[in-house]
Amino acid sequence: MRIYDVSVPISARTPTYPGDPGIEIQQWLSLANGDAANVSAIYFGAHTGTHVDAPAHFIGGAAKLDSLDLQTLIGKAQVIEIPSDLFSIEAGDLNDSLAAGAERILFKTRNSEFWNEANGQFHSDYTYISPAAAQKLIDEGVRLVGIDYLSVERFESEDFATHQILLSNGVVIIEGLDLRAVPAGSYELICLPLKITGGSGDGAPARVVLRGPD
Repeated sequence: MRIYDVSVPISARTPTYPGDPGIEIQQWLSLANGDAANVSAIYFGAHTGTHVDAPAHFIGGAAKLDSLDLQTLIGKAQVIEIPSDLFSIEAGDLNDSLAAGAERILFKTRNSEFWNEANGQFHSDYTYISPAAAQKLIDEGVRLVGIDYLSVERFESEDFATHQILLSNGVVIIEGLDLRAVPAGSYELICLPLKITGGSGDGAPARVVLRGPD
């Protein structure tokens, strides 16, 4: 069975969402300098690269990252390919593509092609999930939603309605997936965010793989 690594590599060239911390990876200890081992020092935000949003990201007092159920983060997932001319995923776009009973949905959009670039440029015109589509996913019983860029939300949204709808209903969000090589279909999702217990518990980078298709 094929394994797809759909995680974005983290380096100084990895794009970050405007306003988030930048990425710094430095040599802390070095064998070349006579140290006993190589040790890197890393600095970046919790929402760097491929990452998980916990409800605490936008909702005060809500569930934190370390309380997320692994049963949600591991299991059958459906990859839905969105036409490349769509900049917003609307509720109607899901009518013919959402499998009955699907609990984990990953959207492959035109965004995935952005990962072909090596210059670290952030694209503000990424395809996002509309609030109406988010509500439809809730109504259909979806527990996890993923997308192939750094936010499910329209850029410069003022009310963050898509995040609010999903997270207030306990839906886990995965952002920053690289689905370039993944055809639409049914897979096993394995998503393991770093178990960070400090801070506000808003999220963490994750290694995400898909196995399949079924």
